[in-house]
Amino acid sequence: MKSHIESLLEQTIESFKQQGIVPADFQARIQVDRTKDKSHGDLATNLAMMLTKVAKKNPRELAQLVIDTLPASSYVAKVEIAGPGFINFFIDDNALANQLQQALTSDHLGVILPTKQTIVVDYSSPNLAKEMHVGHLRSTIIGDSVVRALEYLGHNVIRQNHVGDWGTQFGMLLALMEELRAANGEQAKMELSDLESFYRAAKVRFDESTEFATRARQLVVALQSGDEYCNKLWREFNDISLSHCHDVYKRLGVSLTRADVHGESAYNADLAQVVKDLDAQGLLSESNGAKVVFQEAFRNKEGEPLPVIIQKADGGYLYATSDLAAMRYRSNVLKADRAMYFVDLRQALHFQQVFSLAKLAKFVRPEMSLEHTGFGTMNGADGRPFKTRSGGVVKLVDLLDEADVRALELVRSKNPDMDEATLTEIARVVGISSVKYADLSKNRTSDYIFSFEQMLSFEGNTAPYLLYAYTRIAGIFKRAEDIDLSQAKIALEHEKEKDLGTKLAQFGEVLTRMTDKGLPHVLCGYLYELASEFSSFYEACPVLAAETEAQKQSRLLLAQLTAKTLQTGLSLLGIETLERM
Repeated sequence: MKSHIESLLEQTIESFKQQGIVPADFQARIQVDRTKDKSHGDLATNLAMMLTKVAKKNPRELAQLVIDTLPASSYVAKVEIAGPGFINFFIDDNALANQLQQALTSDHLGVILPTKQTIVVDYSSPNLAKEMHVGHLRSTIIGDSVVRALEYLGHNVIRQNHVGDWGTQFGMLLALMEELRAANGEQAKMELSDLESFYRAAKVRFDESTEFATRARQLVVALQSGDEYCNKLWREFNDISLSHCHDVYKRLGVSLTRADVHGESAYNADLAQVVKDLDAQGLLSESNGAKVVFQEAFRNKEGEPLPVIIQKADGGYLYATSDLAAMRYRSNVLKADRAMYFVDLRQALHFQQVFSLAKLAKFVRPEMSLEHTGFGTMNGADGRPFKTRSGGVVKLVDLLDEADVRALELVRSKNPDMDEATLTEIARVVGISSVKYADLSKNRTSDYIFSFEQMLSFEGNTAPYLLYAYTRIAGIFKRAEDIDLSQAKIALEHEKEKDLGTKLAQFGEVLTRMTDKGLPHVLCGYLYELASEFSSFYEACPVLAAETEAQKQSRLLLAQLTAKTLQTGLSLLGIETLERM
């Protein structure tokens, strides 16, 4: 409905141009918002006030002119002027009911699909030298929810898991693998059951043995030179490491696959060319033996230019080099219209610099959008980054294990007579969903306090509340399974029916807001509001005990559309629904 009103206003602006009220080259930024007070209508715009300067008329006069010029629409019951020149739109209840009716049979719940784009989404990106820890959670699940929503809207989405699978640390890891294989025989299978322990053991050997450290450095050089023996060890290590990652992805319900892995190593062959191309354009400078790029826009507090280091004095490359190669690949090979990077906010300056440099060096097409969709940290009760009691990094798998245990206790307390297998399955969904939703429901740009007690609560904006709301509607249809709704029609008569219908009609607008800025909390907030609206509707409007058959069928259709919207919205967040809890 919002897009319909925007279209009417766009047509009005075109008419103003033809009449000479505004210049022919005028570009209007049309904004239509939901009203907070229903007495002011359903939607409102400040367009008249925005046109005042260019049209040289007062806002209320312009508002009346907009209303007089507005194309007729069966969706609009009336239009009013409010305050200094706001224009309020009242949506026709029958038109809204028809929209909801169509949404029930639509493949996308009536959502109007935007112009299709090719969008590269860079997310998760764990370091293969270590097991995934809680610091990887936000990038993984925020990125995955946005990917799902973009695909739902019809975009061609290319997942890119830019894993850390290259660099000097792999020399010591490969050296330890080599030692262990030699000790256990050539046919011994390398098992990295605990990546953290393996990494620590390699670091200890590197620090205590000059011979080991020398061998590690030799392996790095051999690896980067394409030595087959070294690459064989490296591929084995990566395969085992990635298996750990994908076990976690499967448990989290994340859609990343092995085919989406495109790590730092994928760009190794292009790094020297990146340096050559920057040099050919006269962009490179030398600083303490390193090759760097200075950009006028980036300076420190003292006003000195900040460098982007492209190649170290010893010839090694940095993240900036591989990021530039990746951007070129995503622009020229993947043909991306848009690239979204779900990486910690603390990397903001890095991305500002490399995005600017990629455009300056023409590594990406001018029209390609490069977006750092950064996020804050997940903190403990002390407000500091989440740690174990001993101060160590919390493994992601350990966090999920504890979520399962706590969820099982919660579900068992509410269903003491339920069989163990069913309890375990419900607890699995509730536990994982609670961890994910607690994160996704927070603004990604903010830090947040991790709390099992809050995330497993059945009250407030939590996963258990929304899962229960869905099962509540499922319960209605179990009792109404013999009712034929094939000829039923939605009618919005009661005020609570209209409120629920209005909220249901906003689903498409919410997905647009979520995907435009990569903000899953917008969808979470909407689903919570929708569940709350349904609760109010259910209390005020008896469904199975409605006064007439037509009323009962209409309310069942509203319940059905609510369930579909909740289930679809939760699935876009990567969250399963349950038929009972």
